Amino acid sequence: MDLPQITLNWWLIAFIAFCLVTLIQLIYYWGIFSRLAFFKPKPKEQSQQHPVSVVICARDEAANLARNLPGVLFQQYPSTHELVVVNHNSQDDTRYLLEEFRKTFKGLEIVNLEHEAKGIPGKKYPLSMGIREANHEILLLTDADCVPASEHWLYKMQDAYQPGIEVVLGYGAYQKRPGLLNKLIRFETYHTALQYFSYALAGMPYMGVGRNLSYKRQLFLENKGFSSINHLPGGDDDLFIHKIARKDNTAVVIDPEAFTLSEAKKTFGDWMRQKERHYSTGKYYSGKFKFLLGMYSGSQFLFYPLFVLSLIFFSWKLALAVFGLRFITQGIISYKCMQRLREKDLWPWWWLLDIWMFLYYCIFAPALWRKPRQNWI
Repeated sequence: MDLPQITLNWWLIAFIAFCLVTLIQLIYYWGIFSRLAFFKPKPKEQSQQHPVSVVICARDEAANLARNLPGVLFQQYPSTHELVVVNHNSQDDTRYLLEEFRKTFKGLEIVNLEHEAKGIPGKKYPLSMGIREANHEILLLTDADCVPASEHWLYKMQDAYQPGIEVVLGYGAYQKRPGLLNKLIRFETYHTALQYFSYALAGMPYMGVGRNLSYKRQLFLENKGFSSINHLPGGDDDLFIHKIARKDNTAVVIDPEAFTLSEAKKTFGDWMRQKERHYSTGKYYSGKFKFLLGMYSGSQFLFYPLFVLSLIFFSWKLALAVFGLRFITQGIISYKCMQRLREKDLWPWWWLLDIWMFLYYCIFAPALWRKPRQNWI
C-alpha cells in the first residue's frame, strides 16, 4: 500500500471518529438535555406550606450578610420558618452584625462556633452544626454571598415536597454584569445546571449546588451527615446529593422566582481556584456517572479538533453536513434551556461559548487529579 493510500485511510478514520463523536453528542442532547428544554411541571391540585429551616454558613462574611440577608429574612412565607446562620470563627464584624439583625428579626437563630474541627476541612462541620440546631424537618440551604431572586423563593422551593420527595434541587445563578469573564462564568454555571437538572429529570440525579439546595433533616441524620466525606475539603453539596438522591425521592424546581443570585468572581485567577475546588470532587462520583459525564465531556472536547481535521483533509461537504446536525440540535436545545434558566442573553454567543469549552476542559481537567486546597469554602 502506497503512502497516499495510507494517509487517506487515516483521514477516513478521523472522519468516522468525528461522526461517532457527533452521534454521541446528539444522543446526549436529544436523550437527556431535552428533558430540561421541554420540561413542563405537573399541575398541582393544591399548594402547601411546610415548616422550613433555612441554613446559612458564614465565615468573615459581614459585607455579604449585610447585603444579602434581608432578602432571606423578608421572604413572603406566612407559615412556620426560621433562619439559622452559623458564624464559624469569623474575625470580622459578622457576630455583631448578626446580633443587630436578631434585634429586629425574631426568627433568626445564630450559632457561634469559635473553634475548628480537626480533620474536617471545608464547611461541612459548621453546616452540620447548623442542621443539628435546626428545628424543622425541611432544610433549605444557601450561601452568605447569595440572595433569593424573589420574595417567594422559600415558598417555591418547599412547595416541591410531595409524598416521597426528600431532595429538591434549585438553580444558583450569577448576577448579569458587563464583561467577558461574567459571560464565561454564567455559561459554565448554566452548562453545569443543564446537566444536573436534565439527569435528575431523566431519573438519574447525581448532584446539586449548595447555593440553592433543599433536603430533609431526617435524611441527613440517617446517612450520618457528612461522615463519609469529612476528609474532603468540598462535597457538602454535590457528593452528599450524589449519595442520597434517587429517582423516586428527588424533585427539581425550575422557576425564576426560586433562583438564587450571586456575584461572580472578578478575576480569572479567582474563578480558576473556585472551579478547581469544585472539580476536585468529581473523582469520587460513582463509576456510572464518571462514565456518563466523561463520555459527554470527552465527545464535546474531541468534536472541534475532529471537525477541523475532517474539514481540511477529508471532505468539507460531508464534514459541514455532520457539523450542521449538531449545530442545529444544540442551537434549539440551548435556546430552550437558556430561556428556562433566564440566561437567554447568552444565546447569541452560545456557539462561541461552546468552542470556549474546548479550552475550558484543557484548563480545568487537571483539577480532577490535583490535590484540592484545604480552604473553608
